[in-house]
Amino acid sequence: MIHKQILLILTLCISLIGHSQELNQKSYSLDECISIALENNLDLKSAILRANSAKITHQQSKANLLPSINGNFNLGVNDGRSIDPFTNDFINQELTFSNAGLNMDAIIFNGFRLLNTVKQEHLNRQASELESDEAKQNLILEVTLTYLQVLNNRDVLELAKKRLEVTNNQLQRQEEIYKEGEGNPADYADIKAQKTLDETNILNLESALNNSKLNLARLLYLDKNIHVEANDLLLELKRYELSSDDVFNDALNNLAAFKAKETRVEAAKKGISIAKAQFTPQISAFAGLNTNYSSLAETFTTTGTNIIETGDFVTINNQNTPVLREQSVFEGNKISYKNQFDNNLSTVVGVSVSLPLFNGFRAKNNVAQEKIKHEEALVELNRTQQEIKNTIAQVYFDMNASYMRYQSLITQVDAFNESYRINEVRFNNGVSNFLAYITSKNNFDNAKTNLANAKYEYLLLVKVLEYYRGNF
Repeated sequence: MIHKQILLILTLCISLIGHSQELNQKSYSLDECISIALENNLDLKSAILRANSAKITHQQSKANLLPSINGNFNLGVNDGRSIDPFTNDFINQELTFSNAGLNMDAIIFNGFRLLNTVKQEHLNRQASELESDEAKQNLILEVTLTYLQVLNNRDVLELAKKRLEVTNNQLQRQEEIYKEGEGNPADYADIKAQKTLDETNILNLESALNNSKLNLARLLYLDKNIHVEANDLLLELKRYELSSDDVFNDALNNLAAFKAKETRVEAAKKGISIAKAQFTPQISAFAGLNTNYSSLAETFTTTGTNIIETGDFVTINNQNTPVLREQSVFEGNKISYKNQFDNNLSTVVGVSVSLPLFNGFRAKNNVAQEKIKHEEALVELNRTQQEIKNTIAQVYFDMNASYMRYQSLITQVDAFNESYRINEVRFNNGVSNFLAYITSKNNFDNAKTNLANAKYEYLLLVKVLEYYRGNF
């Protein structure tokens, strides 16, 4: 007796602890789940990064229209035979030299290749942003469907628990009758077997609910199981008023997947124009500013004159007389670094024309490749349109079937409820056997489960159709 009391107390404590943990655990609404997924989902982050990369590429394509300006500077020492950059004479001594320059190149015309590249990268940027929106829309849909699946599994589990509760009450009643020696022992054994079936069903449904919660947590990139609430959801069923064609037409106008594919087609078309520019001449303007320095550069100033023998002589009166001449005396002064850079400054301005005469058919083949890419983009667009149209048609058919099944199941639940009520009264009063009772009970319970499944199936399919219409 004492052991039973201890076990009962421990069971109550464990139940209270578990219940306390459930109360303390946060319940997430659908909007909260979507917000967390949009913030944490790595696939969406990758799509956003690709869009950011396309934005930078577009900005660079516009910057390529600007002229390129480059400066250069060098300083070095040369020892041995070289050319003096100041005098252009050959020398054989140590020389310190320096050069500086500023050059500008600008493309004036190249068959509109740069302009078409800007337009193509702008389209690629738009396509990447639309693909990022598509990833966001897909994530919202996936979270919504998984969230509804959690609610569906939760409601079905609650029905199973109520089913077990009814079975336990009936078992308790049959046990009392069995102990009093009344009633059919087979009924008592059957109800015990039914309890084990109900308990097994609850275990399976708890596993399904747990798996759906794990799938939702995985989408949200949370490392824990989560609780959900349906307070923010309108779960009443209304007949869907739009047709399959209406949904598809809205999808063509609103769905990011279509817009992204259409933009990729336009971008591929620009690629053909870019490739054709290889057949046209390229006209460029260039300009330069250059100067240099040499450590051997000097300026010379006259400081006086002196008389020197030339090595020649003249004979006067049979006497050789050396020939003298007057020679100026110069003093050399090093030219400063700054003065040489100012004095040696030179400029150049010009225009260059590049004519594509023959390049191994590279231009021709590039145009052909770009045309193929354009055709591939068109095929991808048509494939996407056809696939989504077929999907919408299938979902629409299944949605209508789910609605009709739901309406039929409402009537079925009412009928089985009345049958179960009657058979329960008859069984409890010993008028009916257990087989009739358990059959009507199982029919009623299964009908309620099927009704819950049909309800959420309809809601899921409506969500899919609204996704294709662009409503999220």
